[in-house]
Order: sequence, then C-alpha cells, then structure tokens
Amino acid sequence: MATGIASGSGQLYLREPVYRRNSYGKAQCHSTVILSGMQNQIHWSSWISKLLQVDRSNYSQCQVKTNRQSHRGTIKSYQTEGSTRYFDFAVIGSGIAGLRYALEVAKHGTVAVITKAEPHESNTNYAQGGVSAVLCPKDSVESHMQDTIVAGAYLCDEETVRVVCTEGPERIRELIAMGASFDHGEDGNLHLAREGGHSHRRIVHAADMTGREIGRALLEAVVKDPNIYVFQHHFAIDLLTTQDGSDIVCHGIDTINTETQEVIRFISKVTLLASGGAGHIYPSTTNPPVATGDGMAMAHRAQAVISNMEFVQFHPTALADEGLPIRPSNARENAFLITEAVRGDGGILYNLDMERFMPSYDERAELAPRDVVARSIDDQLKKRGEEYVLLDISHKPTEKILSHFPNIAAECLRYGLDITQQPIPVVPAAHYMCGGVRAGLEGETNVRGLYVAGEVACTGLHGANRLASNSLAEALVFARRAVQPSIDHMDISKIDHSASSWWPRPVAPLLLGNTVLNKVIRWTREVRKELQSIMWEYVGIVRSTSRLTLAETQIIELELKWERYLFQHGWEPTMVGLEACEMRNLFCCAKLVVSSALSRHESRGLHYTIDFPHVEESKRLPTVIFPSQLNSSWSSRQLHRQQIC
Repeated sequence: MATGIASGSGQLYLREPVYRRNSYGKAQCHSTVILSGMQNQIHWSSWISKLLQVDRSNYSQCQVKTNRQSHRGTIKSYQTEGSTRYFDFAVIGSGIAGLRYALEVAKHGTVAVITKAEPHESNTNYAQGGVSAVLCPKDSVESHMQDTIVAGAYLCDEETVRVVCTEGPERIRELIAMGASFDHGEDGNLHLAREGGHSHRRIVHAADMTGREIGRALLEAVVKDPNIYVFQHHFAIDLLTTQDGSDIVCHGIDTINTETQEVIRFISKVTLLASGGAGHIYPSTTNPPVATGDGMAMAHRAQAVISNMEFVQFHPTALADEGLPIRPSNARENAFLITEAVRGDGGILYNLDMERFMPSYDERAELAPRDVVARSIDDQLKKRGEEYVLLDISHKPTEKILSHFPNIAAECLRYGLDITQQPIPVVPAAHYMCGGVRAGLEGETNVRGLYVAGEVACTGLHGANRLASNSLAEALVFARRAVQPSIDHMDISKIDHSASSWWPRPVAPLLLGNTVLNKVIRWTREVRKELQSIMWEYVGIVRSTSRLTLAETQIIELELKWERYLFQHGWEPTMVGLEACEMRNLFCCAKLVVSSALSRHESRGLHYTIDFPHVEESKRLPTVIFPSQLNSSWSSRQLHRQQIC
C-alpha cells in the first residue's frame, strides 16, 4: 500500500512512487499526495472528486453488457446461470445504508442484497442512541455543523458536513413515513435527546434501541419489494474488477454461501458497498461478530482509495463484565454498549472510590466528545490500576431511566445490577471506524461502478472523531445521494452473460478433508486473538511511534506465519472459507490502521500519540492510502488477479 498525508491545498498532483526496502528485504511502494497552490483554497470533497474522476458518460468495452432494458416501476426477476446471478444492482450489507439504498434503486431494476449472516445482524441493529437531525426551532444547521466540526478536530470536510446536516431531517421524515416509530414527548412532538458534543437536543431515538427499530422498518419494506432479493449467509469474498487503461471497473462480487459452501458469483451493473466497520481487529468491541472489515479490505484489494484509517473511535462506555454482581458465564462475542445518551441524560462518571473525574479533564465534563472521554477513562484506569470506572444515572427518576433505557436496564438486571439504584461498570471498547473507502459527495469511489455508504465509507463527515449519532444520519444521507448516479450508471451499462467466465472461480476447501480443515480453523482463531491483542496493546487509545512500529512488525510476521501454515497444510490461493477470509480481511484492515497512524505526526481527535502530543495546523489534512501493485501477502491481493508466490 502507499500511504501519505495530503499537505497544503489547491491543485492535486501525485509524486512518482518511491520504492524502498523494509527490514524483510521486500520492496514496498510509498507515494505521497501533494497539494500545491496555497492561494486557491478548495474543499477536500472537491479535490477528492477530481481524484476519483468518476465519468458516468464514458464507459469502456469491458463494461458488463445486457440485452435487457431497465423500465422504471417494472417487476422483474433476476437471471441465473448455474452458480452465477445477474442483477442490475448488488448491495453488500443489510444495515441502514444498504437497505435504504436498495429500496430506492429497486424502483429501477433488480437488486441483490448480500448479507453475511441474518439480514438484521448489522451494526445498525446495535445502535442504541439515535439519529442526529435538526428538528427543533431553537436548533440550526449551522449549530449542528459547528458541533460536528469541533468534534472532528477540524478535519471534517465542510461541504460534506453541510450536506448531511441539511439533508438529515428529510431522511428522518422518510423513515417515519415508512413506519419507523420514534419516541415522542408529552407535547406530541418527537422527543429529542442530547448526547456528548452536541450543543442542542437533536437526537431522534426509539428508547435505547433506535437502530433495531430503523432496521425493522427497512427490512419490512424490503421484504415487500418484489424487485429486491435478499441472500443471507452469503459472505462477500472479493469484488470482480477489470482494468481499462488506468481505470478500474467493478462488475460485481464473488461470495460463498456459508451454509452450503457453494461459491456464488453476482454480476451486476452497479455495486454498493455498505458492509460496515472493522471493530473486530480489537479484542473488545461493541460491533457484532460480522464486523471484520470485509468491505474495506475488498475495496483496498480492488485498488480503491482508502482514507483516515488511523481514526478508530473507542466508545468510552461499554459494559464491563468484570464489575457486574453476576459475571456472564460465557465470554461475549461483542461488548454490550452503554449509549452516549446515558451521559446526555445526566449520567456521571466516577472512579471506584466514587470520585467524579471528568471535570478535571475537560470543562464539558461527561458531555465532552467521545475521544476526550475515552482517553480520560483510559488515563484513570492506568493511573489507578483498575479494570473499569462507574457510570451513575441512579440519581434520576426511576420511571425516566426505565423509559429511556429499557434495554440497558434489562441487560444489567440479568447480571444482578439495578441501574436505577446502582452505578454501571464501564470500560472503553472499539466502536466505529471514521476512516474507510474514500467517497465523493454521491458515494462514488475511484473504482467505476462501485459506490459506498455507511461505516465502510470515508465521506469526510467525521474528520478525526465522529460526533455521537452522526453515523446513522450519514448512512441515510449518502445511501440516498448514491441513488441517482447509480441509476445513471445502470442505464448506460449492459450485462454480457459471458462475463462470469472472465475470472477464475474461488473454491471451498472441501478437498482438504475435515481433519485438516478443522486444524486450519483452530489455528486461524488463535491467530485472530493474537492479532487483536497486538492491536489493543500497541494501536489503542494512546499510541507512540515505537509501539506502532512494533505492531507493524509483529502483524507482518504473524500474517506470514499464518499464511505459511495454511499453505503447508494444502490451502490454495483460490480457496475460500469464512474463518480464513475474515482473517485475511482483519490483517488487511489492521495494516491499514497502523500505516495511517504511523504517517500522522500529530495528535488529532481519535489519534493520540505521546511522540506528537499536540495538534499541528500544518497537518490538518486527511491521510490517503493509494493502492500498490506490490502486495506480497494473501490478504492484500484479489484472489483472481494474482497468484501467490
């Protein structure tokens, strides 16, 4: 990969790649983004759009072709040949971004929604707090923008921020029209909560289960739509791309049905990546088990531009099982989130001596942005040698607590803790990736035919730190903004049924036999734990150059060790299985995070390093990772593009 931090402002040009050798004697390619012309200030979204160079009017001969014309409002069934499916649109992910997009484009063609597990299993389903939107007369778009930019440590793209803050309210109204039910106050208006970093009450919510309610409404609409086909338990392996001169073109996706082990190929005119984040590069995360960075890794392998991966948001308040009266009998697959809204409603943080500590770190106390609160808790734990802190909301009326946080109250009560009477043990956990696949203002990427929305995307909204409840708003806005360019692309694209033979097919590793396969799976799970441990130890809330460098070395060594083990046991480069493919994606995303963190020589937002503890105005620019052809590991290559050496 090639990593750099954009510098200056003005016209974009790329320096020639510089090749150097690392300690392993292998060549690596590093190119730097340089911006010149200081007098001509332009927004990041403007120059990234130029970089992406999406041209919807001129597509190459290697575009997929079809004899079928698209007719708006027509109900159509998709075409299938053997293990290949042909669709107008392929959507990877069944969270809020993927489903909202699918419902719109389904008015114009057939849609495949490809989801890794059950359709409801997504980060959306676990989103407790709500959706931020300016819906109160006392609030304003400008205020929401300012809060977003301040929380993002002034690294946000202002144009993107304005788009989301302006269009967000209408997206909320659309959800309500579709049947999503949000909480209302006694006056009959929407009840608006306040969360850390927000200067006004602007969080639309459904108690503390907002994501679940939105997902329910969207899934019900999807099930009723005759043009949408949901393929559950289909794990996305790699994007199908071709090279057209200097352009990369996306034609669909290879998947494996994890229940039947059949490899299914989806050929599509347009592909939307809405696959969520990569929380499971860390051992403790609020993300569901499906969040293994698959979309980011696939896009990177397909030569998409990646940005701002160093900004990993650690939610400051995940439930600390160690502090519960009754410990869970089994380890959780993901940490249970204690929503930001608990602090927004007056929750107070204490150490184990019941000393309130947040005012000594920030004048906003518990309402400071998440990066500040997470670092403050981390500092308390390290100074005091304790495993968790306490979040207390018990001073509020019992009926208010139970009405606003019924899910949290019920979960804690399962383990003997009554949040109306006792403080909640909490600890930071990996929560959200502010970086991802670089997108323009319509969700476009530098790969033609590939769009992104949701956590997998880096739109410029979040900058160096996501403001609470801005993620669902961003997903809704960009899912909607990607619709028209996707339709335009579909209308001039065709499907050639010979396209399925353009790429060799991945194969399930059935020939290895159960004994060998079980060994590989057991080893892969151990390697996964080791990678997560490295990331938590060296690439956590507080970082340093030496520790990041050590992480980089250890990750490379671990990856090579894992790959050698696989191939020594008969694994082939084109073999695919759930555990192995998740592992290669976790390795890929971990390396992207470390590479980006090493390239940022300042502390900004979520990236705090003791070697560069201050914000540097000259470095107030995004990190950009350009693709490199010199990918030496299995995790960094598309299966069908190169053979393992």
